[in-house]
Amino acid sequence: MATAIFGAGCFWGVEAFFEKFEGVTETKVGYIGGHLKNPTYEQVKAGKSGHAESVKVNYDPTVITYAELVNIFFEAHDPTSRNKQGIDVGHQYRSVVFYSDASQQYIAEEKIKEWEEKGIFKRPIVTEVEEATTFYEAEEYHQKYLQKHGSAACSIG
Repeated sequence: MATAIFGAGCFWGVEAFFEKFEGVTETKVGYIGGHLKNPTYEQVKAGKSGHAESVKVNYDPTVITYAELVNIFFEAHDPTSRNKQGIDVGHQYRSVVFYSDASQQYIAEEKIKEWEEKGIFKRPIVTEVEEATTFYEAEEYHQKYLQKHGSAACSIG
């Protein structure tokens, strides 16, 4: 098994989007990329922790590749919108790929170039590529949120 971490706005919708794909074995929503230890949802939502709402995707690389997951990430949200996805606004909703090694970093950076060259988006891609730090799982009530409450609560999904 392998792991990928993405931030693309409301983590509820991002999680639901990734769960649809064969080879994705588990998803967890949480917080990464900030300065507080053990941040709470309220701290992250208020923009006080520096973390991004993110999804940790565990996957079977013999079924789906990291490059395919990065493509899915670009399909799941607007990577040209800086610190905003739908009604969610702030650095905590940034478009970001968190890499765990040089290979993931390279693939993410190359995929940004590839998507730019496709010319699909009218504006430049602003997705950040950051080294993964500690991923803090969000509170239990956020896990599988859209499965529990329906998709009206999020702009992705």
